[in-house]
Amino acid sequence: MEIGIVLIAAVVAFLVGWFTHSFAGKNKINSAKERAEIILEDAQKEAKNLKREKLLEVKDEWLKKKQEFDNEMNRRRQKNQNYEKKLEAREESIERKFELITQKERNLKQLENQLGKKQELLERKVEEVEKLRVEQNIRLEKTAGLTSDEAKKMLMENLIDKAKSDASQYINDIRDQAKADAKKEAQKIIVHAIQKTAVDHSVETTVSVVQIKNDEMKGRIIGREGRNIRAFEAATGVDVIVDDTPEAVILSAFDQFRREIARISLERLINDGRIHPARIEDVVKKVTGELDDEILKEGEHVLLQLGIHGVKRELVKHLGRMKYRSSYGQNLLQHSIEVAYITGFMAAELGFDQQVAKRAGLFHDVGKTVDKSVEGPHALLGADLLKRYKEHPIVINAAGSHHEDIEMTHPISALVQAADAISGARPGARREPLEGYVKRLENLEEIANTFEGVAKTYAIQAGREVRVVVEPDKADDKTSEQLASDIASKIQEEMQYPGQIKITVIREVRKVAYAK
Repeated sequence: MEIGIVLIAAVVAFLVGWFTHSFAGKNKINSAKERAEIILEDAQKEAKNLKREKLLEVKDEWLKKKQEFDNEMNRRRQKNQNYEKKLEAREESIERKFELITQKERNLKQLENQLGKKQELLERKVEEVEKLRVEQNIRLEKTAGLTSDEAKKMLMENLIDKAKSDASQYINDIRDQAKADAKKEAQKIIVHAIQKTAVDHSVETTVSVVQIKNDEMKGRIIGREGRNIRAFEAATGVDVIVDDTPEAVILSAFDQFRREIARISLERLINDGRIHPARIEDVVKKVTGELDDEILKEGEHVLLQLGIHGVKRELVKHLGRMKYRSSYGQNLLQHSIEVAYITGFMAAELGFDQQVAKRAGLFHDVGKTVDKSVEGPHALLGADLLKRYKEHPIVINAAGSHHEDIEMTHPISALVQAADAISGARPGARREPLEGYVKRLENLEEIANTFEGVAKTYAIQAGREVRVVVEPDKADDKTSEQLASDIASKIQEEMQYPGQIKITVIREVRKVAYAK
């Protein structure tokens, strides 16, 4: 009974639960359906709104594109209208030009007709003139007694002489004007440079004279069996001449530096009184060292005087050694200082670097201080020496090119060459061997005598001037000036000389009559 009751209770509970669950599920389903319907309605409304918005956007975009298209079409339409107007104007212009050309063609035809008539008239006039000319020539030949060829020849000769005279006068005028302008400016620069140069000059010789107190000292200088004089000559490399000259001993050598060492050493030995081979060697050695220091001081003094800085010590020694070198009797150091001043002044006048110019002028002959065992032209040796001590390129080129051994690369090199010639050409600056001097005078006279019409030639003023006397019947005043220029050009081409040579042509006419 109890089991049955429990079973019935369980069945009843199951049925109750089942009905309850079914009812709750139906409620949930119905609720979900309602929510789904609401969501669907909302989505449909949102889709309609979105569709409406997109339609509005598309419509706005279409309207915008339509407006742009209309504007572009209007612009193109306006442009086409402008082109049409231009074409119409051009057509009108072409029509006017065509009418003008047609008118000109008609005028041209009229002018051609008139020209043809005038040509015919001119030909008739030419024929008449030719007939008159022939008749006139026949009359002139009868009157003058000359044929037409003879008259032409005479006229041509007169015209040729007249043309030569006029040409000579024209050439002389041009030459005079060019000389006046160029010479005036060149003289201004050169004279200005020379006037600012105040350097003492001296002509060196190859001997030095040492004064002694009495002739007894000569014996001590010679020494027993000549040992002192031999030791002195071996130590100094200088020839000692002890002759009959009273109270004097002569030292002879081409090397001025060695001669100066010998002079100072001999004077010290004479003052000291102790003269023997060992003492001679000591004194010569000591004097050589002192002169080396003196050379350095001399070079530094010159650099200070010219305001030049930054020179290597070894190059300063070469500069000081110039004091004991000479060129044609002209002291090399004084010559270089003079060239430096002149180059610097000319460079300043022409707007170049004055310091570089003075430096180039000072070192242009430094190659002459190089050891004589080194072969080669002194200009190239100097350029190599300056290059070794890293001097300025312009200075190197000026030293190497002042005798045209290499090509000039800067105007300062030409200034150095000119200043070198000015310094060397100064009267009294350099000595010249007698044979070369006489030969130069002979060559000057021979060159002048080769020209036609020259009667006599005289080389005067130590070859600085050549006076040429011409035959008056073979040269007139105008051709005399041309003759002077031709002689100067030939001398310049065939000879080498310092400075310049003046050519003076003299044409003198003398008429003599005797009263009886």
